[in-house]
Amino acid sequence: MPGTVQSIERAATLLHAIAQSGGQMGVTELAGAVDLPKTTTHGLLRTLLSVGFVEQDPRTGRYSLGAGLLGLGTHYLDANELRSRASNWADSLAARSGFAVRLGTPAGLQVVVVHHVFRPDDSPQEMEVGALLPAHATAVGKVLLASRPAVARSLTDVPLDALTPRTVVDPAALLAELQATRARGWAEQRGEYRLGVAGIAAPVHGPGGLVVGALGISGPVEELDAPGARGELRAMVVAAAASVTRELLT
Repeated sequence: MPGTVQSIERAATLLHAIAQSGGQMGVTELAGAVDLPKTTTHGLLRTLLSVGFVEQDPRTGRYSLGAGLLGLGTHYLDANELRSRASNWADSLAARSGFAVRLGTPAGLQVVVVHHVFRPDDSPQEMEVGALLPAHATAVGKVLLASRPAVARSLTDVPLDALTPRTVVDPAALLAELQATRARGWAEQRGEYRLGVAGIAAPVHGPGGLVVGALGISGPVEELDAPGARGELRAMVVAAAASVTRELLT
């Protein structure tokens, strides 16, 4: 039986290391993480860079997963399958939290809602499956932008719509928030998309650690900010997203 191709194994190891870091890594850091000489690591990164599987920040020289690889990661699973795998957990999250639940996938600087569970009360609501939401002003969108540093950096090149007076439109402030999102594993917004409506979301990971979607809740700001509520709701969202991740990996 033929053996494995060492260079492909090493490249895959590098990609896994970057994915698991949740952000960016330098050559020296990566070489240490995968136990390879720095020159070998640099050569592999140059090849991965040329095919779009990694991207390099021109300011820091650090590497992140590239758009080419992220595109493969989000297309291995169609929206119907992602929705079917997540539906039980999304339904449970809506029932436990008392808020509407959305599952979104990336579409450039927007989010496509692939699953929507109504808030479990009698309030008037509209189905949002298929709707496009602005990534910079929604919790699910911030999660997805945080997992794609190269896409997030493109926010500095386009004007951001101020949907409400609370929308973060300063690129530096938004990039800082996305960095915090990557570090803590969840995002939130308060009245940035619609006044009086807040949200919390967490990432859903596929094989290799790639973020393939974001699961989140939304509802009235005063209810999400009720004493003691927000911390408990964050824990619910993060746990539900982790459950969907496990579902995708089985």
